[in-house]
Amino acid sequence: MAAMREVVFVDGVRTPFGRAGDKGMYAGTRADDLAVKALQGLLARHEGLPLDRIDDVGIAATTQQGDQGLTLGRTVSMLAGLPVEVPGFALDRMCAGALTVASFMGAAIGAGQYDLAVAGGVEHMGRHPIGFDADPNPRFVAEKLVSPDALNMGITAERLHDRFPALTKERADRFGMLSQHKVQAAYERGDIQHDLVPVAIRSEGGWGLATEDEGRRPETTMEGLAGLKTPFRPHGRVTAGNASPLTDGATVSLLAGADTARELGLPAKMRLVGFAFAGVQPEVMGLGPVPSTEKALRRAGLTVDDIGLFELNEAFAVQVLSFTDHFGIADDDPRVNPWGGAIAIGHPLAASGVRLMIQLARQFAERPDVRYGVTAMCVGLGQGGTAIWENPHFDGKKGK
Repeated sequence: MAAMREVVFVDGVRTPFGRAGDKGMYAGTRADDLAVKALQGLLARHEGLPLDRIDDVGIAATTQQGDQGLTLGRTVSMLAGLPVEVPGFALDRMCAGALTVASFMGAAIGAGQYDLAVAGGVEHMGRHPIGFDADPNPRFVAEKLVSPDALNMGITAERLHDRFPALTKERADRFGMLSQHKVQAAYERGDIQHDLVPVAIRSEGGWGLATEDEGRRPETTMEGLAGLKTPFRPHGRVTAGNASPLTDGATVSLLAGADTARELGLPAKMRLVGFAFAGVQPEVMGLGPVPSTEKALRRAGLTVDDIGLFELNEAFAVQVLSFTDHFGIADDDPRVNPWGGAIAIGHPLAASGVRLMIQLARQFAERPDVRYGVTAMCVGLGQGGTAIWENPHFDGKKGK
């Protein structure tokens, strides 16, 4: 076994995210083609990369059937034009699929077993809704291991409101509104477009090109949010305005040993410090990032005060707020999702973990005053996942 070595996030790209369903821009596009396009876009940014040096390709998906089945990492690798000698695999940890692939690939690189690896995820929720055709074991309910509605993510979000009365609907609505506004501001600055891979799309009207995230609603106001329906519970607090929409999209990233990156002249946008996953009660799955982040920080010898940027997946506004309240972080803390998040951009389940990394890496380049950042997310069936990253541009002059 080789000695542990530094692991770096070389680069990452994603497709624009589209609304799921028959009217979404990817209604006529296969899921695996989305992942292929993303991988081709990543490789095109590194034309001198020796493709035969890639040790593995991991592509996550939550619903592994149809055009999301057949061992996606292998099929996507072949369709994208990688050498036949490059292997691939698929993985499922629901929302944290891509985060898990990237973490495990990083561990393999750190242990000296891999030099270069591709990690990503895809979800076509228009074709493969979460839980579609699943057959939960009857013991879950018969033995009262899990509530029958624990697989309904909206119900689990409502339970967070129940458990923490301070997490009001008004706070959730305001967080959702600000996410929309921050994403729009990032678009207007040109912060997001650089890492989007355009995708040719087909509809009844002919061919087109997807170049931007489809689900954004920058005109969102508190007044408009107040009148939205609460689909999960009468007089509830979770609405379409403070939750992520159903989304189609794909993400991919390239990880490497720091020495391999130097050898091949590849950039090092972030250094992997550590990662952790943890379990919680499925009925309140949104709390998952709290113990996973505590575990990751403890292993890294850091505290939450050492973190200068947080990229938290906005499955639901209340879920992010439960995390920030636990760690004593204000709702409007500028360290949290400074360019907005999944409420506006969308959350194609297994793809979202790498989307967080792409965004954090871009922010690191603009923030030499920040040394450490976190990407974290909740996971269905009661889990959380967290990765801690170090900024290679940190100059030590100010801030964290």
